[in-house]
This record gives sequence, structure tokens and C-alpha cells, in this order.
Amino acid sequence: MNIEITNLTNRECDDVALLSVAEFALTSMGIHSDSELSMTLVDEVEMSELHMRWMDEPGATDVLSFPMDEMRPHSAAQGPGMVGDIVLCPDFAARQAASAGQSLQAELELLTVHGILHLLGYDHREEVEKETMFGLQEELLRKWRSSL
Repeated sequence: MNIEITNLTNRECDDVALLSVAEFALTSMGIHSDSELSMTLVDEVEMSELHMRWMDEPGATDVLSFPMDEMRPHSAAQGPGMVGDIVLCPDFAARQAASAGQSLQAELELLTVHGILHLLGYDHREEVEKETMFGLQEELLRKWRSSL
């Protein structure tokens, strides 16, 4: 996988772990190994602007996903593509992490997988979709962590 990560914030994070979990999730979901993903970490001001511009919703959020080639799970046979862009907001994620009783790094890893699943067409608007997506998210995280 060709995965680029850019941290535009003052927050320290383990880029190597974020790249690792992203590659694990994409590979596990059957995405071609030469596919591309971009990840950017931004502050709340930038995330608020993106959230309003692209989702027409005010305020910051934890993660936004912007699919490019509308890739779907198990599409490796179709060749490589641009999976898309994930934008993470560590400041927003830090509050969620505190509420969940976990580290910011663990929250960013979860949000990375969450964002990738959105790029691959998963959603959680309906309860059935939510159960499927969140179950898969937890399974991928568990398998990745056990492989370390």
C-alpha cells in the first residue's frame, strides 16, 4: 500500500502505528496492495471548516472520509486505485478517548479503521448498518493488535 500521513497539528501520535493499522485494514478488506490512501491530521478549526464545506454540519468532528475511486471490499482483482483521503482531528478525538477511558493513540487507530470502512462504502446511519460496520471495525482492530 502507498499510504501517506501528514500531521498538521501539535499533537504527537504514533504515525507508524497509524500506517500499520491502515495497511492491515485495507489488506484485510481485500484492497489491491498498490492502492493509495492519504491521511491528514488537522486541528479543530480546519476540521470545522471541512465539516461545514463537505457535510454542511457545523463544528468539528472526529474523522471525515473522502472516497476517490469508490473502491469496495475484495476488489483487489480489479487492480490498484485511489482509496481516498481520511482526515482525523486529534483534539476532538482526545475528548472521545477520555470519555471511553482509552489513550488518544488507541482512539486514532479506531478512527483510522472507521474512516477506511467509510471509504469502502460502509455506513452507520441505520441500526443494521451500524452493527455491521462497528462489528467489523472491532474485529479488524482486535486482529491487528493481536498481530503486533
